[in-house]
Amino acid sequence: MALFGKKLIMAWRHGLMALCCMVLLGAQQTGRADSHQLTEEGLRFLHGEGVSVDTERALVYLCAAAQQRDAKAAFELGWLYLQGRGVQRDESLALAWFGRATALGESPPPRLMDSLSSVEPVKPICVSGRGTTLEFIDRRRADLAIAIYEIAPEYDLDPALVLEVVRAESNFDPRARSDKGALGLMQLIPATARRFGVQDPFEPRQNLHGGMAYLRWLRERFRGNLRLTLAGYNAGEGVVERYGGVPPYPETREYVRRILSRYLPAST
Repeated sequence: MALFGKKLIMAWRHGLMALCCMVLLGAQQTGRADSHQLTEEGLRFLHGEGVSVDTERALVYLCAAAQQRDAKAAFELGWLYLQGRGVQRDESLALAWFGRATALGESPPPRLMDSLSSVEPVKPICVSGRGTTLEFIDRRRADLAIAIYEIAPEYDLDPALVLEVVRAESNFDPRARSDKGALGLMQLIPATARRFGVQDPFEPRQNLHGGMAYLRWLRERFRGNLRLTLAGYNAGEGVVERYGGVPPYPETREYVRRILSRYLPAST
């Protein structure tokens, strides 16, 4: 009986471990993590715990967690804006996020709140180090931003740039379809999707991989010239080469301007 009992316990433990692995694998496959995981990941990048310090990526994780009503994430965002770590110091935003944290059950020290008593209140929004709002208006958009920050390094691309390309292309709609036949988040035409191995352009991660592969290819073709890379993504590399620069198409020029105005605000 004792031996049978030990075997039963071991089987139970193996089953529990297998279940945990299945849960983690499922979270990775769907791209959805709970708020606690997102907060901890954000703090790792904020403090450089086992990874290089990356305040911008930390901000994305914390904002995604706060969008899921995580009190600790809201509290950390308050400190981020109060201290100006990788972002513009903003006492109003700090107060807003401390207020959100309090509403969710994480109260900042009373003396800290007293020191901000004369600050004008604003809505708690996430503003990047570039001074642009991340606009995480729902969990889907936050999840997609996390996926972009996870995938972009595989293609040696700045996630912040890819984020703006996705915003300009589909406004984060995985089911987007243009009147020219472009599909999904990064608006891949079928030929481009096939060219970069995308079987289902409406599957978000496949679409992101294909779009980033194309974006990297364009960057190499145009020797790192960002304007030509973006123009090529919008109008096609052949058109850019034919004109020897950004083509005189109003749509393409506005496309390049719009992305660069958010990605490189100081340049516009």
